[in-house]
Amino acid sequence: MGGALEGVRVVDMTTMISGPIATRILGDQGAEVIKVEAPGVGDLVRVMGTNRRGFSATFATANRNKRSVVLDLKQKEGRALLLRLVAAADVFVQNFRPGAAERLGMGEAALRAVRPDLLYVSISGFGETGPYAHKRVYDPVVQALSGLAAIQADRDSGRPRMMRLIIPDKLTAVTAAQAITAALFARERSGEGQHLRLSMLDATVAFLWPEGMAGHTWLGADVRDTRARLAQDLVFATADGFLTCGAVSDAEWLGLVRALEQPDWLLDERFQSAGGRVRHAPERFGMMAEVLRRRTTAQWLERLEAEDVPCAPVLDRRGVVAHPQIVANALIEESVHPIGGPMRQPRPAERFDRTPSSLRRPAPSLGEHTDEVLGELGLAPAELLSLHERGVVQ
Repeated sequence: MGGALEGVRVVDMTTMISGPIATRILGDQGAEVIKVEAPGVGDLVRVMGTNRRGFSATFATANRNKRSVVLDLKQKEGRALLLRLVAAADVFVQNFRPGAAERLGMGEAALRAVRPDLLYVSISGFGETGPYAHKRVYDPVVQALSGLAAIQADRDSGRPRMMRLIIPDKLTAVTAAQAITAALFARERSGEGQHLRLSMLDATVAFLWPEGMAGHTWLGADVRDTRARLAQDLVFATADGFLTCGAVSDAEWLGLVRALEQPDWLLDERFQSAGGRVRHAPERFGMMAEVLRRRTTAQWLERLEAEDVPCAPVLDRRGVVAHPQIVANALIEESVHPIGGPMRQPRPAERFDRTPSSLRRPAPSLGEHTDEVLGELGLAPAELLSLHERGVVQ
């Protein structure tokens, strides 16, 4: 049986990370995704970062389960071919700056004219109105503007810090994929398409709000940045490495005290309630850190697990791949990319028992499927040759 989205066709005009990962999720779940790229380099992520034989690792994992078509949309014939692709599609996704799609002849009105029930998806950095709407954007800019960098500030100096992962980009991708499937469900009931708009800024602020902006939630009360002040790294040095452990409930705190052999902590008035343990977190974690330095990670984990205290080793990248829980989950799959060669990547995180997601196609070479996809639209070999000669397709 195919994936949950089998039969859904997506025309993907996105580049970089947020859009491509959103459409990759749809592809993993069975949708047919046609990635339309510009002549030349195509999606810049193809050549960015860790690279093997001209194929970047990030592109390989962000664009699997897609076919690549190269169209020159500056030419009238290229735009006409895009409209033919859209006419047979269910979803169109673009992440140009606001107004750019319309100038290129691929705005909502132009595409809805050939597919009235189309789901038209616009992903932007900041939204379509306001003072930042037309600014260029990358992930760190959103981390700064959303408050994420401030929430990650150094506890001692107060200096904001960026997350080392591109969290806003990937969070926007997950939000977009979920919203697209919800819109497809709505179309099944109503028969009508719609325009779905989302920005990296909106997705990130909404994501961090529940605890990151807790001090700014209730109106009329004193505003306090409690999360930034009290949040701890929860990384503790041991005699030979690092681990994390924590205790929220009274039972967990009792177990942690027993594991660390510190019965006097139970008599400390600061720590006798969950609220008190939160208010006095810096002091509590300082005391824990001093004790945890005395034994190895393995020794502490054995004691903590015996007391049912939430804990884990802090793994490096190699450790993640080899960890028994990752192996038991069968999360990492190995395959051979036709250009990059042997590779590993995570399977889709979700597990459907009737319509499984899968890794069906490796990420495509630039324009690898141009003739195949356009041939499915009815173009004859002679027409394709002529289009190639005039640079309309690649």
